[in-house]
Amino acid sequence: MAEKPYGRRYAMPVTFTAFIILAVAALAIHGQQIPYAPTSESEIPEAIIGKAGAPRGGDLAYFDEDQATRGYLAEPEGPGPRGAVILIHEWNGLVDRVRQVADALAAEGYVALAADLYSGRTGSNRDENMALVRETLDDMDKIIRNLDAAAAYLRSRQDVNGKIGAMGWCYGGGVALSYALGGENHDATAIFYGRLLDDPERLSAIHHEIYGTFAGLDRGPSPEQVERFVAALREAGVENDVHIYDDVNHGFWLYVERDPKNEEPALDAWERLKAYLKRTIGSD
Repeated sequence: MAEKPYGRRYAMPVTFTAFIILAVAALAIHGQQIPYAPTSESEIPEAIIGKAGAPRGGDLAYFDEDQATRGYLAEPEGPGPRGAVILIHEWNGLVDRVRQVADALAAEGYVALAADLYSGRTGSNRDENMALVRETLDDMDKIIRNLDAAAAYLRSRQDVNGKIGAMGWCYGGGVALSYALGGENHDATAIFYGRLLDDPERLSAIHHEIYGTFAGLDRGPSPEQVERFVAALREAGVENDVHIYDDVNHGFWLYVERDPKNEEPALDAWERLKAYLKRTIGSD
């Protein structure tokens, strides 16, 4: 893919088969649910621009250790087999915006399970969010067990092809990286402006390609931290598709509507994500 004038891409060479996604208009007739419709090649999903409407999937109890945990499951139509994605929420918990992204991934042909790492709780302000972050990160082993349970559920489904990816934003992006290092073996990790590390020895434990989308105006992680992360991935021999988008800030991808500048880089990041999931976990 040609270099974008507004960003910096760091990627090791990866070959993959070109794919075509049909554009189908999403319609509702008399309030009835109709099949999910995938985005076209140059279409941004409504989920990240605030136009998706109510989530269309359902709650799922997948973590027996904690009965308060309630994930969200979005299922594409048809028998499969298909890849599956675990979504890891931001610092405020499993909210509708994350559920809507799960719906968008189901529209692209993936079984999507949005994990709940906060035992059914969400935060409504910075103090509440930070309290939830600190509480859960103090027990990283429980987070890994939670995500392992999500992966086990997905692998148990007859419509899943056995390939699973994990993705997350901010808090969830850092957790996704931690899960790539310490969780059940899986096939893809997508990090959106999450906490990073730059230790090649630790990163060498990852045996799949890493996707990353970051913001040039962000200070956590900063572009310099991203560059060190990429250098460490390369030293560790981990394939990666990592891009820093200039002139946008932390959170630009999940909430595109906050600034018109977000739309073009968010679309590029979405197209990269679709291609990445296609080549790592497949949709059929």
